[in-house]
Amino acid sequence: MQPPPTPTVVAVIPARGGSKGVPAKNLAEVGGVPLVARAVRAALGAPEVTDVVVTTDDGAIAEAARTAAADLRAGHRLHCVERPAAIAGDTATSEAAVLHALDVYEAERARTVDVVLLVQCTSPFVSREDIDGVARAVVHEGADTAVTVAPFHGFVWRDGHAVEEGTYGVNHDKSVRPRRQDRPQDHLETGAAYAMDAAGFRTHRHRFFGHTALVRTDPARVLEIDDPHDLARARALAPLLDPSPLPSLADVDAVVLDFDGTQTDDRVMIDSDGRETVAVHRGDGLGIAALRKAGVPLLILSTEQNPVVAARARKLQVPVLHGIDRKDEALKRWCDEHTIAPERVLYVGNDVNDLPCFSLAGWPVAVAGAHDSVRAAARAVTTTPGGYGAIREIAAWLLGPTLTIPSTPPTVPTT
Repeated sequence: MQPPPTPTVVAVIPARGGSKGVPAKNLAEVGGVPLVARAVRAALGAPEVTDVVVTTDDGAIAEAARTAAADLRAGHRLHCVERPAAIAGDTATSEAAVLHALDVYEAERARTVDVVLLVQCTSPFVSREDIDGVARAVVHEGADTAVTVAPFHGFVWRDGHAVEEGTYGVNHDKSVRPRRQDRPQDHLETGAAYAMDAAGFRTHRHRFFGHTALVRTDPARVLEIDDPHDLARARALAPLLDPSPLPSLADVDAVVLDFDGTQTDDRVMIDSDGRETVAVHRGDGLGIAALRKAGVPLLILSTEQNPVVAARARKLQVPVLHGIDRKDEALKRWCDEHTIAPERVLYVGNDVNDLPCFSLAGWPVAVAGAHDSVRAAARAVTTTPGGYGAIREIAAWLLGPTLTIPSTPPTVPTT
């Protein structure tokens, strides 16, 4: 007897370009990763999901989604659908975008979708477990629809529209204050992930019909980005809520280092003749030497035109570009010259002039003590400050704590 066919489960991520509350919201970075890329990574990581469809009217959003899928070696499972203007405005519903994406996917792939998911970019901490949970509820547990929720214990109040109504409790009698354990358990819809039986969704054209399963998630991760304050909160929470995204040598083809504040503590000593000196860390030199021996291309990229930078680069036997106004343009040229994909570059920085390179590199890394905006945009942050062995720490991420050189160096372009 043949086993039943595996159901086709497609996660649809609506990501239009327009946003009044936060301009270009779906490209805003949290933890160094655009919101649309965070949603793509979570959806592709869910075992129940067959394919992921991003529906957007914005080419930059589509490109960010493709890059995220390429990083996961799952580009074949991502499909970008051009969202018509008629369903891309402020008043367009998510259901309309999902239905259109469903039609396009089925036509292009010549296959019928059994379960369709709606995954929202605006929930930056949606996890693959959340997505898998709603999918499993429909695929395996008999639900028609499913939604992520979080336990909620608050008293909800509402202002009455008429003077005689006054204020009143929505989920409680305001004259009674029962203990939390004596109240019925409420659940807050997180807005992160939904699942629907595809045939039922086409009939009802709404995300809730039939039996709706509640898939519980961690209340600490519940956050929807609607305005700049929400975005600021998400960036502050990312280092606490995101899994530590430390790269390995398999993730990186080159390491590019800022100098001041990254290889130094950002202080400059000036003698009576105006000569500048800085302090560097021997551990950084050890880490850089180990990376060089492992065959990893290295570059020092600095805004400062300073003999100290050139002298340190010579000591480390690392190429240097300094006195650079547009570091991102210089980085792009260097990558092109050495046939290195920018998304495979680990770039280490500490201040706002590094942010353009953070947007270009696949692994933007901030040192401890970096400017707040830099740490917020980083994909990983060292525990060690610049000038105190931060580069040694990064070398240990790639090579192991003892900086062991791989017996077979990776095949990468050389400088």
